[in-house]
Amino acid sequence: MDPATTTAPLQSDCETESSSVWSWWPSWRPTSMSLLKTAESKILACIQNDLWARFVTLPNQDRIWTLTLTNKAVRKPAEQEKKTPLVMVHGFGGGVGLWVRNLDALCGSRPVYAFDLLGFGRSSRPSFPSDATKAEEQFVNSIEQWRQSVGLENMILLGHSLGGYLASSYAIQHPSRVSHLILVDPWGFPERPQNQTGGGQSQGTDVIKRPQLPRWVKVVAAVVSFFNPLAVIRAAGPWGPGLVNRFRPDFKRKFEDLFDDDTMTQYIYHCNAQTPSGEVGFRAMSESLGWAKRPMLQRVHLLPPSLPISMLYGEWSWVDKSSGDSVAQIRNQAHTRVMLINKASHHVYADQPEEFNRVVENICNSVN
Repeated sequence: MDPATTTAPLQSDCETESSSVWSWWPSWRPTSMSLLKTAESKILACIQNDLWARFVTLPNQDRIWTLTLTNKAVRKPAEQEKKTPLVMVHGFGGGVGLWVRNLDALCGSRPVYAFDLLGFGRSSRPSFPSDATKAEEQFVNSIEQWRQSVGLENMILLGHSLGGYLASSYAIQHPSRVSHLILVDPWGFPERPQNQTGGGQSQGTDVIKRPQLPRWVKVVAAVVSFFNPLAVIRAAGPWGPGLVNRFRPDFKRKFEDLFDDDTMTQYIYHCNAQTPSGEVGFRAMSESLGWAKRPMLQRVHLLPPSLPISMLYGEWSWVDKSSGDSVAQIRNQAHTRVMLINKASHHVYADQPEEFNRVVENICNSVN
C-alpha cells in the first residue's frame, strides 16, 4: 500500500445512527447512511485489485470518504509508488461507486485515489455558505486539506462535471500540486449569454448547438430556483427510489453487465436522499444547472501555461465541447488537448469505459 497514505488520520469504517424513542417509526425517506454503505459495498465488491477504503479526517474534523487502489499483481509495489497518483473527483450527486468501471483499469501502473466530495456520498455534510465564492472556497479547501492529510506531494487530478469545475479551481490555487489536469465533461465553464439569439458571441452559438438537456436535468432545474437541487428526491419520501429509477434509467443500463438489479440506482438514491449539504454549495455557485455564477472560462488564464490540461467530452453529452476549444484558445494551445469520446453521453466514464480508461491511462503515462 502507498506509504504516503499511512500519514492520514483515520477513523474506522462505521456509521453512527441517531437514536431516539421515535426510531421505531418508519422514516418518510427510506434511506440512511447505513443503506448507502450497503449499496456501495455491493458495488465495490466488483473491484479486483487491492482496495483500501476509509475516512480521512480533516483538521476541522470533517471526514472525507476515500478509496485507494493499487495493482495487486505488481511484484514490486515500490515501483508503482514512484508513479504520480491519479486522483478522481466525481460530479454533482455522485460518489466513488460510479467509478467502478474505471478503478481496476487505471491502477495498473500507479496508485488511484477516489473520494466523495465534501457534502456528498459518505463524506461529512457540513453547512455551506450562500455566497458563490465562499462555497467554492469551502470545496477547494477541503480538497487541499484532504491532500495534506493523505500525504500526496502532487497528483494527476481528474474531475467529472462539477468535479471538473472544482478541480480547475483547485489547480488555479495550488498549481504546484497538479502534474496534469484532466477535465471530463466539466460543468460551469461558459458564461451564460444575456441574449441567446444575439450578439454573435461564441457562448450564444454554444447554446444553439447545445444538445437537448435530459429530462432529469429539466425536472431538477424546475425546482432549483426555489429549493435545493435534490429536494424533489427527498420530498418524494418512499417513492424516491422509484423516482430515481424513472428519471435515471440510464444508470441501470450503464452498469447492467455488472448488476442485474437496481444496485446502481439505489446507490444514486441513497447518495442524494441524505441531509442536503454539497448540493447547497452547488446551488450557491450556480444560476441554474447549466450555468455557473463564476464561469471558469473567465479564470482559465490563471492556470500556469506549463500545466498540461486534457479535456474529454462525450459525443452525445449535453455539455458543449466548444468550451474546451475556448480553453485551448485562451491558453494559446499551450499544453492543452480537447478530445471527443464517441458514442458517450455526459457520463463518459460509464458509457464508454474501455475507451475512457485507455485515454486516461495514456495521459497518465505521459506524466511518468
